[in-house]
Amino acid sequence: MRLVNKTVIISGAGSGFGEGIARRFADEGARVIVNDINAEAGQRVADEIVAGGGTARFQAADVAVDREVEALVGAAVEAYGGLDIMVNNAGITHLNRPMLEVDEAEFDRIFAVNVKAIYLAARHALPVFRGRGGGVFLNTASTAGIRPRPGLTWYNGSKGAAILLTKSMAVELAPENIRVNALCPVIGDTGLLTSFMGGDDTPELRAKFEATIPMGRISTPRDIANAALYLCSDEADFITGVCLEVDGGRCI
Repeated sequence: MRLVNKTVIISGAGSGFGEGIARRFADEGARVIVNDINAEAGQRVADEIVAGGGTARFQAADVAVDREVEALVGAAVEAYGGLDIMVNNAGITHLNRPMLEVDEAEFDRIFAVNVKAIYLAARHALPVFRGRGGGVFLNTASTAGIRPRPGLTWYNGSKGAAILLTKSMAVELAPENIRVNALCPVIGDTGLLTSFMGGDDTPELRAKFEATIPMGRISTPRDIANAALYLCSDEADFITGVCLEVDGGRCI
């Protein structure tokens, strides 16, 4: 197994990509802190991992709130003695619509969850990594930060920021044996799907989006989890600053 004795925090792990990553990492021997703002969903994922023979516990936190991120990292240290991997996966979007129909409060929340959360994770996880001689950050960005779709302007901008933050963090932290990478998934089968589409998940609307992906389908949590596993494993110990497109060719 590829993550034995590794302690991992995965934000937004109560559903979607985060849940897929949590389950995959647990299967590979990781000790997983399942984080989500939805306590019922996060506890379900943690309980199911444990029932399946894995090691996990749930820790509620809003990743845009400093004291809650501090408590989240503290929970990993208290439960498992440290932290090896921080997966900043939690993310939100606005409904696909013209840019000026997104109000200020919604804009602020998108940037708080998609961008500020990376800063807060660094603020609290870095001291732990430094004390252990290294660590790994993995940020869930998006193809939206590379090849943006109309109607998602402010979300696109937040993911562009996540991509550049990943690269800048990677350069700054490389001498300390702290790797920083990102995933750039294409539109996927998650709870945000209808928001990205701007309408109900009908066969017709799904087909419209699938037609923009050369491999002819949207992404799945398993696709993202497999890519995350590689970048967080020791097999990728010379890889940093990479923003890996998991997109079926969408960004070509």
